[in-house]
Amino acid sequence: MSSKDTPEEGTPWDKKTSEKFESKRLSEYYDPCQEAANKSLKCLHRNGGDREMCTDYFQAYRDCKKQWTTERKEARKKEAFNVKLW
Repeated sequence: MSSKDTPEEGTPWDKKTSEKFESKRLSEYYDPCQEAANKSLKCLHRNGGDREMCTDYFQAYRDCKKQWTTERKEARKKEAFNVKLW
């Protein structure tokens, strides 16, 4: 995430994603990287389960998840810091 107060658009943890995540019910699961996950599954189906043919899709999903978790942690730290100021 950048040094701005709002996350960058187009990242897994942008403003739109953050709003969806924060407004979901506690029992709901929300994955901002679902598109990457779907692409990797489609690749597996298209290639008869051959994982070697889909390594780029798997890596894109892992990168998305890593970026999302990092940005979410930073957002939570920022929220905790703002709460401590009061």
